[in-house]
Amino acid sequence: MKDIRLDSPLKGKLIALKDVKDPAFAAMGRGAGVENPEGKVYSPFDGEITVLFPTGHAVGLHSDDGIDLLIHIGINTVNLNGAHFQAKVAQGDKVKKGQLLIEFDPAAISKAGYDVTTSVVVTNAGDFGDITFQSDGKSIVDKAEAEEPASASSAPAAAADTEFDHLPAEERVANLIAKYVGGMSNVRSAEHCATRLRLIVNDKSKIQEKAIENIDGVKGQFFAAQQYQIILGTGFVDKVTDAFIRLNPALSGGSNKEAAYEQMSLMQKISRTLGDVFVPIIPVLVATGLFMGLRGATQSLGAEFSPSVLLLSQVLTDTAFAFLPALVCWSTMKKFGGTPVIGIVLGLMLVFPALPNAYVVGGFANELESMGMTWQEAAKIADYAGKVPIPVDIFGLTVPLVGYQGSVLPALVLGIFAAKLQHWLKTFVPDIIDLIVTPFLTLFISMLLGLLVVGPIMHAIELAVFGAVQAFLAMPYGIGGLVVGGLQQVIVVFGVHHVFNALEVQLLATTGVDPFNAIITGAIVAQGGAAVAVALKTKDKKKRALYISSAVPAFLGITEPAIFGINLRFMKPFIYGLVGGACAGTVASLMGLAGTGMGITVIPGTLLYINQLPQYILVNVIGFAVAFGLTFTLFKTEE
Repeated sequence: MKDIRLDSPLKGKLIALKDVKDPAFAAMGRGAGVENPEGKVYSPFDGEITVLFPTGHAVGLHSDDGIDLLIHIGINTVNLNGAHFQAKVAQGDKVKKGQLLIEFDPAAISKAGYDVTTSVVVTNAGDFGDITFQSDGKSIVDKAEAEEPASASSAPAAAADTEFDHLPAEERVANLIAKYVGGMSNVRSAEHCATRLRLIVNDKSKIQEKAIENIDGVKGQFFAAQQYQIILGTGFVDKVTDAFIRLNPALSGGSNKEAAYEQMSLMQKISRTLGDVFVPIIPVLVATGLFMGLRGATQSLGAEFSPSVLLLSQVLTDTAFAFLPALVCWSTMKKFGGTPVIGIVLGLMLVFPALPNAYVVGGFANELESMGMTWQEAAKIADYAGKVPIPVDIFGLTVPLVGYQGSVLPALVLGIFAAKLQHWLKTFVPDIIDLIVTPFLTLFISMLLGLLVVGPIMHAIELAVFGAVQAFLAMPYGIGGLVVGGLQQVIVVFGVHHVFNALEVQLLATTGVDPFNAIITGAIVAQGGAAVAVALKTKDKKKRALYISSAVPAFLGITEPAIFGINLRFMKPFIYGLVGGACAGTVASLMGLAGTGMGITVIPGTLLYINQLPQYILVNVIGFAVAFGLTFTLFKTEE
């Protein structure tokens, strides 16, 4: 077989295909990934456009000399429904080397929460030897594996199902999938992306996963995000999906997102909602945390800042938390279908500069009391200092008015109420005055409710929850870290881990550090360590490569491929990973390890622990070593 060398279709940093965070692409063939692409896709050869996905995020080409190439921009970017992508060619077009195929906006895609790392896959890689991609003088080689001779001790292949062999390939595969997925009556909805058929099923236990993997044409299968995903490859997936839906035309109008949400438990729905609210603002909090870490590290080395430079650094580190309710209220309004700019204004009302900070009001008098003053003396000084609530008389009642800088729950609940109120107002406000009346009433009613009712109640609940969490994490002998570190990945499996987002935001807003992040990173790296141990003990080269590609994302903070692709399938590695997470969490709690931000862990998370780098490395090493050692020692591959 001849070796081939191609120019990268995108400018950016070339990485191994197995290092792309979605392991499905490595299962489809051989090629490379492109990190931080510039936003333009060019044809690497003369050929024809065989597939152009309607959303513009993926394109398939066939070269004049027989190379089938898939270019998939980003991960799960099919969910953008074509936003930020512009195709410059059409399916069936003849193209020349260097011709522009697709333009896209990497910054907008990243801002929407998607990884823009692009996969470039030779899908008929079996026809070629080594495959080399080159860009700006650098190259990466995906070598062909030598075939191993068949062994007499090798397990016999599963018997092929010949029931539908008389049908065209796509209909044969569709019928076999329908057969082994539990019948069409077990399928609630079906759709596809550039490479995978995505199904929502009623009963997972009816799926015969091994039988589906053995279908000629299926390249792999797994569960993720409440969807059963079957890897079929570019072009072929379109045909199989069409044939599959023809078996039950009622599926053609379904929505996998809605069906997946309907199947969630109440806690999963709450977690997903919190995730949808807080994930968009996490990048800002990550950046703020990095600024705090860099400033702290610089000062610990003996550097002194002038007042003006220190003020500038405080602008970088404190702004997001000072106006946190505005960010939360904006994201909540957006999630619940309200006008986001109304959410921003409502959030800013909660932190209006003339309102005394609720945390300062509560903390100042308490601090004076702790210094030996009576409550009356402390109250008088607090009043003189202007650190008391502003009394507001309403209907004969005096309501203490404060601001909610750094608070989460008041803004979250107020955003939900405002979105619902706006929808209700639109049902009867005439269109001709809707632009004026609806925003006015929404802001007026929500502001009064927020400052006088929702704010005080939610802030009291927030303080109680926050106090309980702090007490739990401060339990002696690192017990809090042991429990959180040991169970956090179990919570991930059940899909309710986003409930911690609000808590982490609150910890950062009130204390400036996030001890949860330090505990969670140990749990994450432990699952990666268990997955690596399974990969190293696996003798099958193809499976080993797939396992390693699934384990790598764990060291970047993403454990789903390792958990669902490896550890949970064999169960024992998952349990050993939980033990490693518990050990790492205990050590993190004992050392008082806490990050200056949230949202990133393991290798990227190092930037949040510049002041505690040795301790952070130790926690990660313990998590990895315990999980790897237990799995490598006690797990048998035949299990």
